[in-house]
Amino acid sequence: MKVAIAGGTGLVGNALTALLQEQGHEVIILTRGQPKGARYVQWLNGTLPLEQLEGIEAFVNLAGVSLNDRRWTDEQKEAIYNSRMAATEEMLRIVTQLSTPPQVIVNASAVGIYPISTTATYSETSAQRAQDFLGKTVADWEQKALRAQQLGIRTCLARFGVILAEDAGALPLIVMPYKMFVGGTIGSGQQWLSWIHVKDVARAILFSIETPSLEGPINFAAPNAERMKSFGKTVGRVLNRPHWLPVPNFALQLALGEKSVLVLDGQHVVPDKLIAAGFTFQFSTLEEALHDLYKS
Repeated sequence: MKVAIAGGTGLVGNALTALLQEQGHEVIILTRGQPKGARYVQWLNGTLPLEQLEGIEAFVNLAGVSLNDRRWTDEQKEAIYNSRMAATEEMLRIVTQLSTPPQVIVNASAVGIYPISTTATYSETSAQRAQDFLGKTVADWEQKALRAQQLGIRTCLARFGVILAEDAGALPLIVMPYKMFVGGTIGSGQQWLSWIHVKDVARAILFSIETPSLEGPINFAAPNAERMKSFGKTVGRVLNRPHWLPVPNFALQLALGEKSVLVLDGQHVVPDKLIAAGFTFQFSTLEEALHDLYKS
């Protein structure tokens, strides 16, 4: 199978590329840089890399400015939003020009589309929508990606939870205080954290590509979400570190600004579509995931 990945040099892209190549698939990464290693083609530079992309069977769009890079100033929020709209628009422009469009598109999304709640549980059928910056960004992103359906392309919207990896994403920031023996509950501790191991993200993307019944929104979150207090206690237990020093809301708001919502607020999300389609999580509990990441 020939797969194009936009945003293939990031956390998820690297894991997905490794998995696809292990299974003998051909991977083409679309990038504006000039990295080495896999097969790369330039994009978002005014030209369409049609010749290199002819014959692709799947297009995975992970492109966009990271939510974790900087404080969410007005300028940064504009960059986060515009990068996602531009990459998705370019993806659509490419697939309309190919002599044979891909059979499936998997477009990144986020559980941030659901409203913050300590009591609700959200599946893919939940109609509630967040009205904050992240919620509106994700909703517009999904709406643009779904235009591919009008071209007859099966379109999957991968609503990522908090992706756990040892050296990237949000987990290193959460784990760092524990490694310094000052870990503790973040915020109220009652907020939900819907998480997923990065290996399961890659596996679920490939599963979505290979499963014709899957389309539309798909929750990419492990079946056992954790409240932040329980999450922290599990981190301490796996790392053999104490869980004792609370981090109050105001301290994180002061340090991170509006971006603090990523850890101070959350949603309880369940992966009903993946489970119904027969996907099996390699890491269904947080303890299993953390033991794998930290080899403990």
